[in-house]
Amino acid sequence: MKQNLSRRDFLRAGALTLLGTAGVATITKVAGQAKASPLHQMGHGEDAMAMAVGEVDHQRNGFNPSEILTDFDYGMVSTLENGQTLREYVITAINKDIEVVPGIVFPAWVYNGRLPGPTIRCKEGDRIRIRFLNGSAHPHSMHFHGIHTAEMDGVPGTPGMIDPGESFTYEFDAEPFGLHLYHCHAAPLARHIAKGLYGAFIIDPNGGRPAVDQEFVMVMSGLDVDFDDENDFYAVNGIPFHYQLHPIQIGVGEKVRIYLVNILEFDLINSFHLHANFFNYYPTGTSLTPAEYTDNIMQTQAQRGILEFSYKYPGLYMFHAHNTEFAELGWTGFFEVVA
Repeated sequence: MKQNLSRRDFLRAGALTLLGTAGVATITKVAGQAKASPLHQMGHGEDAMAMAVGEVDHQRNGFNPSEILTDFDYGMVSTLENGQTLREYVITAINKDIEVVPGIVFPAWVYNGRLPGPTIRCKEGDRIRIRFLNGSAHPHSMHFHGIHTAEMDGVPGTPGMIDPGESFTYEFDAEPFGLHLYHCHAAPLARHIAKGLYGAFIIDPNGGRPAVDQEFVMVMSGLDVDFDDENDFYAVNGIPFHYQLHPIQIGVGEKVRIYLVNILEFDLINSFHLHANFFNYYPTGTSLTPAEYTDNIMQTQAQRGILEFSYKYPGLYMFHAHNTEFAELGWTGFFEVVA
């Protein structure tokens, strides 16, 4: 019996040729095309997953997910007359073509030319001033999760919804402390988010968090490359498979903190699983006391949390969505733990 395959099925099969799973000998024919052979295996026994083949052009894209991990934007800092710290930012929304997997270019809408947008970081009580410019062909805004006035909410009917070629200055005090996010709130909302208009927003507590050796920001998302309201690839910090090709290096015994944000559109739940280890989890980061000690958490869209852990033994350890489809379509990576 003839089987009709959707573009999603075709892309899934294509992703398997990039990723694969241990024990896979071949991938069946797709729309009459030749079978694909398994790729070089790397990982942990039966759970091993093959390394992705090929790489996007990061220079042409104008950003690299390895750099986004630790790129925290503290703004231009000054002090107001009342002694309050002022942090000023300039953020521009533009249309930009981004190669998301080798050979597939996604017509994204992005903040400051990158996917995700800048990770805005400040301290609780700081005055935040953001000059937002719309260099796109569509109305856009910046909607911040946090506490602020209605005028600063960036939704339709407020001053912060900006037409092409116009600008607006958002200004508010940063509260509460925790891990938050921002995104465009123009209609249709799902499309504006799925096209790439989002970023992380970290408000540190006044006294700071306990010291760690390394901090990383990870924004989980999907890519609907054929605009059928279904994701074809999944990613952390914009580019599928990136941290599989470029493992994140940490040291044995180093304490690691991850700021994890889920902005996935068109799927209800995303997740994060850490291999061979457990982590302390702080939902939304609004408490300094962890809510649980686990190796897997789930987040719906706009949920976020802080993970803290360290590795006892050297080696190469996977982290990925514990939804097999998401992992096979790009949401997977490695920590390379060195002695």
